[in-house]
Amino acid sequence: MLDRLTGMQVFASVAVLGSLSAAARSLGMSQTMATKHVAALEARLGVKLLHRTTRRLTLTEAGRTYLDAVERILGEVNDADAEAAAGAVEVRGTLRLNAPVSFGVREIARLIPQFLRSHPGMTIDLGLNDRRVDLIEEGWDLAIRIGNMEDSSLIARKLAPCRTVVCAAPAYLEEKGTPRTIAELTVHNCLGYTLSRSAGVGRWQFGIEKKVGVPVSGSLKANNGDALVAAAIAGQGIICQPTFLVAREIAAGLLVPIQLDHNPTPLDGIFAIYPPDRRPPPKVRTFIDFLAASFGPVPHWDRVSQDEARSK
Repeated sequence: MLDRLTGMQVFASVAVLGSLSAAARSLGMSQTMATKHVAALEARLGVKLLHRTTRRLTLTEAGRTYLDAVERILGEVNDADAEAAAGAVEVRGTLRLNAPVSFGVREIARLIPQFLRSHPGMTIDLGLNDRRVDLIEEGWDLAIRIGNMEDSSLIARKLAPCRTVVCAAPAYLEEKGTPRTIAELTVHNCLGYTLSRSAGVGRWQFGIEKKVGVPVSGSLKANNGDALVAAAIAGQGIICQPTFLVAREIAAGLLVPIQLDHNPTPLDGIFAIYPPDRRPPPKVRTFIDFLAASFGPVPHWDRVSQDEARSK
């Protein structure tokens, strides 16, 4: 006889993800076994819980009613597990973590040794790339994302703010002049980040409430922020990048922040993203708490920027 609680977990995952195959992958079982669990639930209840089409599974009226009860039951079970795990001697297991390349190298990688010293039963599988990975399809426990959050079934926790700054090398500004208004950027060589919607290729966004778009162009575009920072330091042009990428370079005098008549539109922040469980597993929750505490309300890269501003 199939386990009823596991059947509830399969059913809840199908309701969220819309397919048996995705639910099976998220739970680490075969699609055949996931199908058997749902069929066993329907047979036990004597009702159809799901409408099946060639493209997607949707809930029947009975399924919607049953889902409310299932989510409540699973939530109570997860809460009980979490409370028990909180009293455990140590968190154990492998955490599969995905992060953007530049932020992962600069900020996440340097913190991992400290975390592992505090949690010797843990191992971390760190993947670095700038594309938006599918956590469930690719089996990631947790991802770090930077920017503006889109509607998603994933759960997001904000770890830190993410300000952006317009800057360039002293040599570039000496040769080309320093723009004072956002309109003057149209005649400068503005290096574009191809993965950004607010400071990418062709248009940069300024302002907070009333956003103003400014057309820009430049001789270089790249899908990696560090590449643009290196080009800017070499005097290639002006960049608009997050402060975590340029704070040290500004403090060292390699780049100069440019004060314009409008500030760059800030990004929503830096987020930890994880699959839609009612409560994340202890290893995920512990690492998220560690990152949030490490960054704090004013992360160290913004403290560098503030100290530099006060020194002038």
